[in-house]
Amino acid sequence: MATIVNTTEEEPMLAVVRFTAELAWADAGPEVADPEVTRLCLEAQEHILAGRWLDMASLMLASADLLLTSPSRAPDKGTFLFVFLFQFKICLVTKAGSEDQALQITDIICAKLTQQPDDKPALRLKVLFSLYNLLPSPYGKAFVYKKALELATAGKAAEYIIPSFKNIDSFVSEWGIGNLEQRELYLAITRILKDHKGMTKDYFKFLNKYLATFKGSDDDSARIGDAKEEAVAAIIEFVKSSNLFQCDLLNMSAGAQLEKDEKYQLVYELLKIFLTKRLDSYLEFQTANSALLKDYGLVHEECITKMRLMSLLDLSSHCSGEIPYSAITESLQINDDEVEQWIVKAIAFKILDCKVDQLNQTVIVSRHTERIFGMPQWQGLRTKLGVWRGNIASAINTIQANKVTEQGTQAMHGLMIR
Repeated sequence: MATIVNTTEEEPMLAVVRFTAELAWADAGPEVADPEVTRLCLEAQEHILAGRWLDMASLMLASADLLLTSPSRAPDKGTFLFVFLFQFKICLVTKAGSEDQALQITDIICAKLTQQPDDKPALRLKVLFSLYNLLPSPYGKAFVYKKALELATAGKAAEYIIPSFKNIDSFVSEWGIGNLEQRELYLAITRILKDHKGMTKDYFKFLNKYLATFKGSDDDSARIGDAKEEAVAAIIEFVKSSNLFQCDLLNMSAGAQLEKDEKYQLVYELLKIFLTKRLDSYLEFQTANSALLKDYGLVHEECITKMRLMSLLDLSSHCSGEIPYSAITESLQINDDEVEQWIVKAIAFKILDCKVDQLNQTVIVSRHTERIFGMPQWQGLRTKLGVWRGNIASAINTIQANKVTEQGTQAMHGLMIR
């Protein structure tokens, strides 16, 4: 049942202080409680009159500690959290004299809400999100969201914050945070998603966002080594996933550092095989490093399936629009009667658009997914767009020329009739 705080005609903020104090001191009995409530209210009134909102925050925290640690008042904790938020809503929206002061009060609220993450974490997160929506400052919003991530992790309440991850790109743009802050944000998100079932694709996405923050500059040289574990995790996640066929880790500094790393060199080589080579290279690697694959939880049969699809993409990128059945059987190491089965699989995964010419035993490719989309692919796309633009301009010119000719013919025909 909801609790109604009757503010009567008293200053609303003071009424909330009184209500909170009465809850906090209820166990002490009227002889002790009444003087303490009166003292707190008088002190609050002085702070209100003097505009000392940070002192008001400290005063509220004193009551908060008593209430939140009182076993007999456990049912009232949820009510208090909302009253607590209401109190500071007033401070932040109508009372704080400056943005800095509002941020200081925000810091105090967050510190209190994150002290006991195991106690009603969903409710605490709800309070933090309400606070987030109140703040006009982009920096304040970023700060509160970071605290919400910490609370969700410590309180094992990830399901309440995961839905917000789909808006992270717009959040980052709104907050205007720098590269290091983005790095911390993406790392926190990956740690939440890592053990969350059904979030494999999102986990891989944010791992890549995190790794992409290492630009290879001198400022990153001292920190990039910290990203090795995440780079390896991203590689294994990519190889293991049955529906990921494009990866830019080879072009990232955080991934490239593994190439000469004694511990992770073979993991990097495995990624290179999946992104630049064909099935025969994988089979050679597996023969020499089967124990490594098992250690990382990779299933050989599943790797073969994915590598066959990757080999088909490699064939598509090197053909001139047509792939003979013989090239497919050789690269995928399959029988002639299995070619169409693998074509259908590629189409189902939306990595290939093509037509099968059974009469001539060829596959006519109109589009394929690039395994790596780096600078050469961008240049190729630019060239294609240039050709398409030229073709469209030529078509428009032809239409206009035909239109002029047609109008001239009609005019001549009119003169002849006259």
